[in-house]
Amino acid sequence: MDIFSIFTLCGGLAFFLYGMLVMSSGLERIAGGKMEKLFEKLTSNPFKGLLLGIGMTVAVQSSSAVTVMLVGFVNSGIMKLSQTIAIIIGSNVGTTVTSWFLSLSGIQSTNFFLKMLKPESFSPILALIGVIMLLSSNSNFSRRKPVGTFLIGFSILMFGMGLMSSSMAPLANDPKFTHILTLFQNPFLGLIVGLVITMIIQSSAASVGMLQALSLTGSISYMIAGPIIAGQHIGTCITAVLSSIGVNTNAKRVAVVHVAFNVIGAIIFLAVFELWLHFIGYPLNESANPFGIAVVHTVFSILAAVCLFPLRGLLEKISYVVVKDSEDDKEVILDERLLLTPSIAIAQCYRTTADMAKLTREILVMSVRMLKQYNPKVSEIITKHEVKIDKYQDVLESFLQKLSGKQLTDEDSNKISQLILSISDFEKIADHSMHILKIADQMHRKEWVLAQDTVEELKKVVNAVKEVFDITVQAFVYNDISMAYEIEPFEQVVDDIAYVAKKNHIKRVKQEKVHIRRNFAYAEVLNDLERISDHCSNISTNMIQSLNISIPRHELKNKLKEEDVTEFSAQLENFKKHYSLELISK
Repeated sequence: MDIFSIFTLCGGLAFFLYGMLVMSSGLERIAGGKMEKLFEKLTSNPFKGLLLGIGMTVAVQSSSAVTVMLVGFVNSGIMKLSQTIAIIIGSNVGTTVTSWFLSLSGIQSTNFFLKMLKPESFSPILALIGVIMLLSSNSNFSRRKPVGTFLIGFSILMFGMGLMSSSMAPLANDPKFTHILTLFQNPFLGLIVGLVITMIIQSSAASVGMLQALSLTGSISYMIAGPIIAGQHIGTCITAVLSSIGVNTNAKRVAVVHVAFNVIGAIIFLAVFELWLHFIGYPLNESANPFGIAVVHTVFSILAAVCLFPLRGLLEKISYVVVKDSEDDKEVILDERLLLTPSIAIAQCYRTTADMAKLTREILVMSVRMLKQYNPKVSEIITKHEVKIDKYQDVLESFLQKLSGKQLTDEDSNKISQLILSISDFEKIADHSMHILKIADQMHRKEWVLAQDTVEELKKVVNAVKEVFDITVQAFVYNDISMAYEIEPFEQVVDDIAYVAKKNHIKRVKQEKVHIRRNFAYAEVLNDLERISDHCSNISTNMIQSLNISIPRHELKNKLKEEDVTEFSAQLENFKKHYSLELISK
C-alpha cells in the first residue's frame, strides 16, 4: 500500500462522510413536519419510543446525531430524561441499516440481476436520477428536491465506499499487514482500535464501512472484527459527550445513558462472543465479508437492546450517580442542537412563541387592572415579565435566522417567515401593555381618578380587546386556522367601539367634565388598546397567509374584511351588542 493508496482512502472516507450528510439532509426534508408529529405520538410509551429511535436514526443516518438531538430536547425541556432512554436504545438498532446497504458491495456474481445489486452498478443511475430531479424541480414541485438530494447523497456515499475498498485492495497480499492483523486477535486491543478510530471520525457507520471495505481483502476474520465493532459502538458516544458540554444536568445525563448503554452492551456482546469462540468457534474463525460484518453489527445492537431495554431504570440510575444534581442550571429557551432537525426545531419555535403569547396575555391583563387599582408589587412582576418577553424575542429571532440558513422545504421557509412576524406582534403587544402600566403609574402618583361614565366605557373597550386577544392566543397555540379567520371581524368591532369612546372623550373635554391633564392619559390608553387589537389582526393574518402565501398581505386583509361570516354571525352580533357604545349627545 503506497502513499497514493492512502490518499485514495482519505478521499473515499471524505466522500463517504459527505454522502451521509447529504443523504440524511434529504431524508429529514422528505420527512418534514411528519417527523415532529411522529415524535409527539411515539414518546407516550417505551415501546413506541424504541420504534421512534429506530426511525429517527434511519432518517438521519447516525445514532450519535439522534443522541445529540435528545440532549437538545432535554436541555430545552421538550422531553424528560426517562423518555429518551428507549429512543437511545432504538437508535443503536437503527444505525445498523447503513451497514446492510454497504454489505451489497460484497456481492460477487456474473448474473445480471445480482450484479445490478452492487453499489457501483446502481449508484450512478441513482445519481443521474437525483440530478435530473434537482434540475427539473421548481416551486410547484419542491418535493423533488429532497428526494433528489437523498439519491445524490446515497450515490456519493457508495462512491466513497468504493474508493475505500479499492485503496485497501493491495493489502490482501501484503505480509506485513497480515502480521499486524494477528495483533488484533487480542479482543481488548481490537476494542481499543475500533473505539479510537470511531472517536476520530465521529461516525460508527463510517468506521463500520471502513471495516467492511477492509474485509474485501479477505484478511479480516470475525474473531478480529467482533471486538472492533464493539469498540466502534463505544467510540460513537464521543459526539454526544462533546455535545453535553455546557448543558443542564438532565441533558448531561442523556449522554451518560448513551455511554452506559454502549459500554454495558459491549461487555455483554464480548462475553457472548468469547463463549461462542471458545466452545463453538465456527464461523468466527473464518474470513469476514461485508455481509457478515453487517450481521455482527446487527447482532451487537439487538443483543444489547434485548438485554438492556427491560433495565431502562438501571441506566437512568447510573446517569444520576455519574451526574449529580446542580443548582446552577440555567433556563434554556431554545437549544441550538435542535437545528439538526429543522422540522422539529420549527415546531419547538411555535411552542416557545406560544409560551411568549401566554406571558404577553398575563402582562396585558395585569396592566389594565392597574388602571383601576394600582399595586407596586404587581408593577414589578409585570416589568420582569416584559424583560422575559424581550428575551423570548431575541432568542427566537436569532434561532430562526440560523434555521433559515438550513436546507428547508418551501413550507418550512414560509412557516419561519410568518413566525418571525408573529413574534414581533406579540412583543409589540407587550410594549403597549407596558405603556398602559406607565400611564397607570402616572395616574397613581398624581392621584388622577377617571369619571364613572369614562370608566364604564373603558371597561367595555378593555374587555373587548381581552376577548379578541384570548381568541388570538388560542388560535395560535392550537394552530386553529378557522378561529384565526374570526379575529379580523372582531377586531373591526373593537375599532368601532374605540372610535366611539374617543368621540365621547372629546365631547367630555369640550364640556369641561374632564381635567385637561387627564384627557391625554385616557386617549393614550384607548390608542394602546386599539393597537393591541390591530396586532391581533396581524397575527391572525400571519397564520392564514402561511397557507395562502401567494396572496399579498394587504389583499388578504381586505378579503378577510369582506369575508362572509355567516357561520359565526350570531357570535359576532352578540359581541357587538355586548360591547356596543353610544355616542353621547352634545
